[in-house]
Amino acid sequence: MDLRQLKNFVVLAEELNFSRAAVRLHISQPPLSRQVQAIESEIGAPLFERLPKGLALTAAGCTLLDDARRILGMVDAAKDRAGQAGCRAAPASSCTP
Repeated sequence: MDLRQLKNFVVLAEELNFSRAAVRLHISQPPLSRQVQAIESEIGAPLFERLPKGLALTAAGCTLLDDARRILGMVDAAKDRAGQAGCRAAPASSCTP
């Protein structure tokens, strides 16, 4: 599972509709569907219940949505902090690999 898949999952979870999510993501439905299937296969549980008029999150989907939002927020914060640090050199002793 990569960050792009997580972002796309979050959009689908917010829209609960493949068509609307695909439009929002500027992709077609088949790749979005394949990404969800790949995540479900990796996790070993369905993320959505397919309904006649859209989708509903399963318990696994709700859990992943909470974690995905947290992860994506942390990634954004890390980018911001790194960008604010800019090109300043840090003393070797202050940065441990």
